[in-house]
Amino acid sequence: MTCNKMLFLIALLMSVSVSANDFQIYSIFHEIPMTNQQQVMIKNYYVNVGEESGVKDGTVMDVYRSLSVLDPYDTKRRYQHKVKVGELKIIHADQKSSIAIFHELKNGVDQPRLEVQNFMVGDVVKVKIN
Repeated sequence: MTCNKMLFLIALLMSVSVSANDFQIYSIFHEIPMTNQQQVMIKNYYVNVGEESGVKDGTVMDVYRSLSVLDPYDTKRRYQHKVKVGELKIIHADQKSSIAIFHELKNGVDQPRLEVQNFMVGDVVKVKIN
């Protein structure tokens, strides 16, 4: 194999692996209330997707969590479940990252129970396409 073909093949494989990355929540910020009164905590969710990927202010994104469950009986196999947690809305978009706020949480009776019933660092985000 010639050197040019080898370099082309390596570049092709690297581009495929880069595009396969999921976007996710990488940080969460919220103010801690300083009173005893019940207050709604407003949180900023920082996501690693931005204008380069077509995100802009007002974009609504689906949020998913990956659950890994072991079947201890028959197959002893680990199954992966991708569960929708809810939706975030972009309020500020930069080139490669954005800031989002709560839009909707999936927590009805017909939803899977999650250990944390809110968005978490590491949850995967996907742009909604209408």
